[in-house]
Amino acid sequence: MTTGDLEALVRVTAPGYVGETPPDVAFGMMDTPIGQLALAVTARGVVACSYENEHVIFERVSREIGTFIGPDPRRLDPIRRELDAYFSGRLRAFTVPVDLRLATAFARTVLQMTMAVHYGNVTTYQEIAERIGRPQALRAIGNALTANPVCVIVPCHRAVEAAGHPGGYAGGLAAKEQLLRLEGAR
Repeated sequence: MTTGDLEALVRVTAPGYVGETPPDVAFGMMDTPIGQLALAVTARGVVACSYENEHVIFERVSREIGTFIGPDPRRLDPIRRELDAYFSGRLRAFTVPVDLRLATAFARTVLQMTMAVHYGNVTTYQEIAERIGRPQALRAIGNALTANPVCVIVPCHRAVEAAGHPGGYAGGLAAKEQLLRLEGAR
């Protein structure tokens, strides 16, 4: 049995094992005040911070990015620390790098617009649509925001349908309202 065979066997039989070769994608879960988040990190950055079922996220990451996926606290802990600080009101801007490969090209454009919206502020779907030169694409904007693979860190919750109408959110309306209250959004 070679060292590679042994490491492969250990990965299958002991999923908490971190050998000499770290996984291509670090994967784990995190409990937060608004629900459990599935986290996935590549060499480029956070590729998933999602409310979706962990098995769904694991399968999607495996299919679209890489198959060597496993726990790697060295890469997950910085994200967990920033999320903890955010939820406790001590962090206003995330510094962890983001990898938006799981989003479509259009969604990446929309999500990058939300990254420019500062803590405590909101923008509307219409404002985003106008900034990207697609003023009639409100439904597409809403769909791109709801499909955000890196929730909370990429602040799609800061985009509202219109004044007084929060619009959809991957984590549900209650989670979106809680995040906006946490930030004291206007």
